[in-house]
Amino acid sequence: MSTIAVVGLGAMGKAMADNLVRSGHEVSVWNRSPGPVEEFAAVGARPLESAAQAFESGVVFSVLADDHAVSDTFLTPEVLAAGRGALHVNLATVSTQLADRATALHGEHGVGYVAAPVFGRVPVAQAGQLQVLAAGASDQIDRAQPFLDVIGARTWRLGDVPRRANVVKIIGNFLIASAIQSLSEAVSMAERSGVDSALLVELLTSTLFQGPAYSSYGKLIATSTYEPAGFTTTLGRKDVGLALDVAADTGLRLPFGEVLRSVLDEALASGHADLDWSSIADLQRAREAG
Repeated sequence: MSTIAVVGLGAMGKAMADNLVRSGHEVSVWNRSPGPVEEFAAVGARPLESAAQAFESGVVFSVLADDHAVSDTFLTPEVLAAGRGALHVNLATVSTQLADRATALHGEHGVGYVAAPVFGRVPVAQAGQLQVLAAGASDQIDRAQPFLDVIGARTWRLGDVPRRANVVKIIGNFLIASAIQSLSEAVSMAERSGVDSALLVELLTSTLFQGPAYSSYGKLIATSTYEPAGFTTTLGRKDVGLALDVAADTGLRLPFGEVLRSVLDEALASGHADLDWSSIADLQRAREAG
């Protein structure tokens, strides 16, 4: 039996921890709010008193929301001092600046660090079929691989520099945002022209645009199903911002990225923060030519 800790028990973290428990691993858990910890303690997981204590398991998966959550939870001398010899696998979608800072600080404290953000919404995580984007020292990825095999269908090894995994994740989410906006515009044209939007989405995703991004988000848009949110507008806006930051750091301009930033800012201002980010379709439905 192998030991692992999971820090961060939101919807994605819960799904991963549940699969790790079911697979027979000895799992420890910590979360800022106690409710999810108590839930997993009831099924045999070990509750932890702090994130620092998670390093006792040897391997730690953190599934946190953003740069601030990762920084506040792990990037302090007190926490990292407890992790010498352990491995931290960061599954969050974070900025490349945070990735570089985390890599340096973990190295200074003798803690292994692997960036491993994932592609896949909550149902995919529950099925253990995530696509894992891993970057870091190859021996450290090897160390994490038995656990990554539980949560994912495939681990894509992207080199020994952790930030590269975060860049690929940011690119993927940028393309999903682009697909959502283009689908929103297509559906709004169809509806105003008397075309059945559900049939349109079925046609397009069965022929020209096959794949989970178009099919899953197309259905949400056609049926205006934005709750419960699989990925909120707030998080979508964060990730589009990260894409623009990566581009700026490399001297590149993203014209459509600027459009998406504007659309998502409008959605936040219109009260869509906690809705699924596909809800930008309703803003598009309301647009008038002029």
